[in-house]
Amino acid sequence: MERFHWVQHRCRQLLNGDSGRGWYSAPDGLPDKNYVDAHSSPQRVGGKRRTVLARHGPYQQEHEAVSKKYKGNAIRTTKYSLLTFIPMNLFQQFHRVANLYFLFLALLNWVPVVEAFEKEITMIPLLVVLTVIAVKDALEDYRRYLFDKKVNNNVVRVFCGKQKAYLERCWKDVQVGDFVQLSCNEIIPADLLLLYSSDPHGVCYIETANLDGETNLKQRQVVSDLSLQGEDFTPESFHSRIECENPNNDLSRFRGYIEHSNGVRVGLHSSNLLLRSCTIRNIETVVGIVVYAGHETKAMMNNSGPRYKRSKLEKRLNTDVLWCVFLLIVMCLTAALGHGFWLKNLKDPIFQVGGEISPALAGFYVFWTMIIVLQVLIPISLYVSIEIVKLGQIFFIHNDLDLYNEQLDSRIQCRALNITEDLGQIQYLFSDKTGTLTENKMVFRRCSIYGVEYPHEENARRLEVYEAEQSEAAGCTVTLKSGFSGKSLSCRSVNCNHSFMSLHTLTAESPEEEDQLSNHVPARTGVFCSRMAKDVIPDPELVRKLNCLCSSALHLRESSSETLSTLELTYITDFFLALAICNSVVVSSPSQPRYVVPEAQTPLKSLEEIKLLFQRLSFYPTQIKGSPRSLTRRLFARGKTGSFTFPLPTNNSTDSDSAPESNQETSKGQMDLLAKGDGDNRVNVEEQEHLEDHMEEECDEPKQDEEDLSRDVESEEDSDDELLYEAESPDEAALVHAARAYHCTLRARSAESLLVDLPGIGSLSVQLLHILPFDSNRKRMSVVVRHPLTGQVVVYTKGADSVIMDLADRPKGAEQEIYSHITEQTQKHLDSYAREGLRTLCIAKKVLEEEEYDVWLKRQLLAESSIENREELLLESAQRLETNLNLLGCTGIVDRLQEDVPETIEALQQAGIKVWVLTGDKQETAVNVANACKLLRADDQLLTANCVSKDSCEVLLNALILEVQSGGDVATELTKESSPSSAPSFVLVIDGRTLEWALQDELKGSFLELSRRCKAVICCRSTPLQKSKVVHLIRDQLGIMALAVGDGANDVSMIQVADVGIGISGQEGMQAVMSSDFAISRFKHLRKLLLVHGRWCCHRLANMILYFIYKNVMYVNLLFWYQFFCGFSGSVMINAWVLILFNLVFTSVPPLIYGILDQDQPADILMKQPELYKAARTSKIYVSSTFWITVLDAFYQSLACFFVPYLALAGSDVGELSFGSPVNTSALFIILLHQIIESNTLTWIHMLVLVLSLGSYFVFTLPFSAFCVVCGNPTNLFGVELQQLSQPLFYIICALTTVTALLPRYIKTHSHIFPPDQELMSDLCSDPNSCLRNDAQVRSANHFTQSNIHSYLVPTGAAGSYL
Repeated sequence: MERFHWVQHRCRQLLNGDSGRGWYSAPDGLPDKNYVDAHSSPQRVGGKRRTVLARHGPYQQEHEAVSKKYKGNAIRTTKYSLLTFIPMNLFQQFHRVANLYFLFLALLNWVPVVEAFEKEITMIPLLVVLTVIAVKDALEDYRRYLFDKKVNNNVVRVFCGKQKAYLERCWKDVQVGDFVQLSCNEIIPADLLLLYSSDPHGVCYIETANLDGETNLKQRQVVSDLSLQGEDFTPESFHSRIECENPNNDLSRFRGYIEHSNGVRVGLHSSNLLLRSCTIRNIETVVGIVVYAGHETKAMMNNSGPRYKRSKLEKRLNTDVLWCVFLLIVMCLTAALGHGFWLKNLKDPIFQVGGEISPALAGFYVFWTMIIVLQVLIPISLYVSIEIVKLGQIFFIHNDLDLYNEQLDSRIQCRALNITEDLGQIQYLFSDKTGTLTENKMVFRRCSIYGVEYPHEENARRLEVYEAEQSEAAGCTVTLKSGFSGKSLSCRSVNCNHSFMSLHTLTAESPEEEDQLSNHVPARTGVFCSRMAKDVIPDPELVRKLNCLCSSALHLRESSSETLSTLELTYITDFFLALAICNSVVVSSPSQPRYVVPEAQTPLKSLEEIKLLFQRLSFYPTQIKGSPRSLTRRLFARGKTGSFTFPLPTNNSTDSDSAPESNQETSKGQMDLLAKGDGDNRVNVEEQEHLEDHMEEECDEPKQDEEDLSRDVESEEDSDDELLYEAESPDEAALVHAARAYHCTLRARSAESLLVDLPGIGSLSVQLLHILPFDSNRKRMSVVVRHPLTGQVVVYTKGADSVIMDLADRPKGAEQEIYSHITEQTQKHLDSYAREGLRTLCIAKKVLEEEEYDVWLKRQLLAESSIENREELLLESAQRLETNLNLLGCTGIVDRLQEDVPETIEALQQAGIKVWVLTGDKQETAVNVANACKLLRADDQLLTANCVSKDSCEVLLNALILEVQSGGDVATELTKESSPSSAPSFVLVIDGRTLEWALQDELKGSFLELSRRCKAVICCRSTPLQKSKVVHLIRDQLGIMALAVGDGANDVSMIQVADVGIGISGQEGMQAVMSSDFAISRFKHLRKLLLVHGRWCCHRLANMILYFIYKNVMYVNLLFWYQFFCGFSGSVMINAWVLILFNLVFTSVPPLIYGILDQDQPADILMKQPELYKAARTSKIYVSSTFWITVLDAFYQSLACFFVPYLALAGSDVGELSFGSPVNTSALFIILLHQIIESNTLTWIHMLVLVLSLGSYFVFTLPFSAFCVVCGNPTNLFGVELQQLSQPLFYIICALTTVTALLPRYIKTHSHIFPPDQELMSDLCSDPNSCLRNDAQVRSANHFTQSNIHSYLVPTGAAGSYL
């Protein structure tokens, strides 16, 4: 507590009446200490806000008045109640055009003058549609009701003012202003402001897996000065007023302040807010006050269902529906005009009904009668059929074994239910790199410190062995696990006995959605902690140097000079200290939930131990004067040349053959630099040589040292009780594990300090002053600490090399050459790492003087305490601090490619899909990964666009366009002379700064022209906003179908902008998945998803739509041709019941099966021949030409179906229904057999459905004809069907009609020996006889038998793995 009061006193001294409030803040779950002077004028929340008062306290009456407008915590996701279901459901259903169309026809048939059928008959289609949808809606709503009831009845402890105790209440009874007490593993029922934690530092850990899929722990902090009220928080003593912003869906932002009774106001931020749906971890008790409840919580406001998009094919369908409307109007006008002329020319009619009617009025009535008769021409029911087909397609995609990940026990998720066919039309694919093309399992590979490179060759060999093991494991048999297996997470604390609730208690989602999400959530104990990441083998040379730190024989003869390795050892120590503490890693273990830095014990060594330490480094015992701080300041202070000689670093890289020569040159540079020194900074060559010999004697046992270090590591791991690091990113975890491999171990973390082990020093308690978290603008993070030995304020920074290198200090004088050499060598190593495909990070530090720190702290306090523009002020404050950094070194982290990525990209390119890579990594790394994944080949010409100004960007783009155009001309000539494969191709690489200029209006035309001509484009150093801009530009300007795939939050905007967004459930949570249309677990799954399922879905749906249109046009025209023989009166020759049920029952199911199960090519052929995807996309199955060809074919078949029976029965005395019977029966056979001709796949399911469709027709018509005497006036079918079936002529007419109608279609379909796809396949094969089967063979291969259906459940190869 003394430290805390000192902090408070120091803070008040600094503020001294200023309006700033705050001591320490970090937005993402770090300690927050914000104070304000009672007499200052604090900033208020701008705009609308809410006031929160304690429900039981002195403001009880005011609370009741204010809280009336706030929602309760009960959630209700149902749409209806028992009373409102029928009216509300009907109201919502009649918002659909299809239902309005059916309603219009039903009402129109009730008008006597235009009545075509019996009134109840026209009601049947509408009633069927309304009933089916109502039942579906009722079941869904009832399921939501059950989930809501379960959520609302969950129990939580709420403070009761009357009984002065916490009582159990249901979630639905919690209100804004209630005090809620939670324990470990309990789900947070509402958005709470954290007021108390049993942790002595006021810290609370939460897990947000239910909210965003991230399983690492997040840290939240009690509102800063509430600890002044005493350690035992009591709700009765809370007399404060809370002002905060109105509810919103921004999970990362919370603004407001809390005003105490004494007038002190404290800023509130997201680190003080516990969000509904998160889980309390590793804390015995927390207390919070409800600020948002129920549907006003951030979790509920972010709870959105499946995404709905309009596919390209549906947009085309809308146009064709309008053409069908046009045809209907033309046919009805023709009938109206014909009836008018017929009446006008009618002489001496036999009878007249209803008096005299003018021909014009009669024609007007007939127009509306024909609208009723020909209603089927408009395929409104097709939209319902499409939804059913897509659900069937999604079912088969979801159950494809090849798209199942056994490791994660996860299947593909289809979140957008209506764009499956767009998967078969993709032209551009925009991909993230890290976590999408790569594993996003970061493993420390090598590093550079003080300009010296440490290759870690043994570590590289270990990774190769690990990859080999993984490849062998990947070959194991895959067994499809249940997609609905629940998972649980247990608390590691022995004091936490409370059970936790499942996901659906948070957002009232269905169990299916809950389990889909849980399938992607790995166990919390393994977050970024794989064996590959943890088992880092140290570099022998670095081990040797660190062991020199423990050696006691390193001395100098003169007190004014220090050893060559002293500064380098300082760099090494600072480097690993930065790796250990510059992060947000939470330390835990199975036996202890979280390590806490002890208050009573100070791990610092004694004065004598510190003296001994510096004797080992460079000092004689007689030289030690003053305090340890004064001595250690000389060791760890940056740039203090009065006591140091700065040797040039030697290049220790062993990567190339020129390494010995470079080492010699560097050593020569050291001697030259030392010779230039003067005064105390000069060391002669003899002393240098003597020192090097002396060091070799003491430190030239690297193997033994490595063995000792390995033993130490093993013993340390035993003593560490299996420390578990839970990081927010795999980069952080990899660096912490690397530091631990060198005995620089992060043992514990608290809100104000860190416990770190340093080699040769032991445990140190590092006071944590500030954390400046990583953000995409700064591209770095920093920690401000008070050094445990020197007492100085030190800033440790890690971040992207492009940023850190620009912020590196450029000292003058004697230091300039040293730091220039370090910077130069580090840059070389960075470039080398990038060429190897490693992810690079730079590590730097900065020592602050107390006065400098005080000035910065004052500005930081103002930024932290601001309610408005807080993010901008914090960014400005961080940028002000992170300048003139001292570069310590860099790291190279390997992130290996996912399996089968090169093969997948190669297949996608062969399929005609252009692949773009949009990444935030540096250019060399991106190009190396592009080479590794075969996006960039050896014969490709690489075009690089790195510009320093907008003008130079314009010039470069124009020059590159000319170069590509000239290359294109050469490619055309080569294509004519030889083969297309010999033509050159171009790949554009553009950095983020140049891309920003290229996306501006003045240059985007040139950028589009250039990128359109390139085979691939790699965008480096791109921001999330630039990614979305690129996708939006290419999609809209080129009019292409774009797919975007990513795995992290920085890919969300790109995924949402694309026509098809695919999220990969990887190491970075579920943000990308929850924003996507489809979610997969591996990039390789794109191959089958697009080439097989995409093509199948597009082909199936297009053919089904054309078949549906054909069926309707063909059948309706039968009624239209009959009008020419009945005076265009609107009469029909078919019974009304049969007419209505023909489309509703008899021919409704076969198109659905056709759209779900048809396969134009087997899966194995589509996987082996990606060119078929391009052929299917460019052939354009469903375009205007195919639509009109289908309509013309339907017209022809209707003519044959009508006039063949007409000519056969001409001159006979058959009635209209006797004539209509063979016409209707022939139409049924023609329509069903037409589907068989068009089908590429026939299974027993197809045959069963066809037989049932025919059987249902006769099962209905025969009893109807036999027993229904007075049914269907005026078209009574009594006795007609039985008589027709007894005559041989009926069967002859049906057979002749069917053959005549289908013969042209059959000839067209089977006229080519090789269909278009097979022609392409024959071109791809060098030996067509061996590569390609003839048409009959292909079709027999595609036509499944009953035994093939069993392969849906038992995988038998590539094709058998389907379903």
